[in-house]
Amino acid sequence: MPFFVHVLGLAVFAQGTSEFMLSGLVPGLARDLSVSPSTAAGLTSAYAIGMIVGAPLMAVLGARGRPRPALAGFLTAFVVVHVVGALTTDVAVLYTTRVAAAMANAGFLAVALPYAAALAGPARQARATAVLLSGVTLACVIGVPAGAALGEHLGWRWVFGAVAALCLPALALLLRPARATVTDREGDPVPGAGGVPATPPRAASSGDGSRPAHHVLRNELRTLRSRPLRATLVSAALVNGATFASFAFLALVATDVTRLPSGTVPALLATFGLGAFAGVTLAGRTTLRVPLALGALVAAWTLFALVAAHPVALFVLAAVQGALSFALGTTLVNGVLRLAAEAPSLSGAFATVSLNIGAFAGPLLAAAVTANAGDPRGALWTSVVLSALAAALTGRAYVTGTRARWEGASGRRE
Repeated sequence: MPFFVHVLGLAVFAQGTSEFMLSGLVPGLARDLSVSPSTAAGLTSAYAIGMIVGAPLMAVLGARGRPRPALAGFLTAFVVVHVVGALTTDVAVLYTTRVAAAMANAGFLAVALPYAAALAGPARQARATAVLLSGVTLACVIGVPAGAALGEHLGWRWVFGAVAALCLPALALLLRPARATVTDREGDPVPGAGGVPATPPRAASSGDGSRPAHHVLRNELRTLRSRPLRATLVSAALVNGATFASFAFLALVATDVTRLPSGTVPALLATFGLGAFAGVTLAGRTTLRVPLALGALVAAWTLFALVAAHPVALFVLAAVQGALSFALGTTLVNGVLRLAAEAPSLSGAFATVSLNIGAFAGPLLAAAVTANAGDPRGALWTSVVLSALAAALTGRAYVTGTRARWEGASGRRE
């Protein structure tokens, strides 16, 4: 695996930490900026909206040039807005920086996903995708707790500064001039210094001068006419929606349903995150049968909802569902990249938007169900329904003549 893919993974780790870190910083933010806790918590929603809106817009912007300068530009913007956020005393400015950071994050991920896959080559595309997405899972396991601890001792501004600093190694490598062809650790030739290709593996930059970029982008958008691609995108949104519907309420399930002390919540969230990391790693090294894995996901969410009152079951199923959910999510993202191979500039944006729609809508649906039921287990049942919809959609596509495309999407080889 080219070293530079791991460097991109470090940047994704920093960005994932930024996305989720506010859960542990809300009290300090509210006190320091003299706003209500709900206003401070709204910064999370601002980030989610920026991710959804930013992915297609930033991918189109990035498609006008080569991927390496685009990645450097997005990462530079991400660093700058975090520095501004760390220094501001105005909550409106902080909201603006969160939206801007999310848009830069979305643009970076939209470009990095297909770029990393191209760096690794077809045989290792799934592993490259897993390396990038493992940055998000490690952010949940390490980044968010570390950010909360740093915020508790030094203040939330230091956390913003630390996130910016984590991006600097990747940014330094991106800003280095490309040099001659070198080889990666496995002996494969990789054009460009440090495993960074000098020639972009993308088609939409109109580098050959034969067609304007907007014509190429228009053609790439036509790939959305593909039924397997649309089904994969919807399934990815549903699976991620199910994941974050329950993840957002996992602490409440632990304290109000399982009757555990609040001090056990960090350990429970870390257990989920460790499972998620294991799932992403597994998806990068093996191939899942998507319909069967979705069936297992539905069954496991159902079991979770039924036995959530038992402490041992709570921890075991948190790890299992973290692993299953993120393994499936990684496989579906890899499927989007394969099915949208004719849209090298926008395939990453398709996947990013899909995942973030799920991450945004899932907790909202869970909140409505939980409020109506008066029971945090409503979030788990929301996950059951969302994952069942994904299973039904995938199963229908699989048995109605698109089996070969689904297997190609997940990278299966007979």
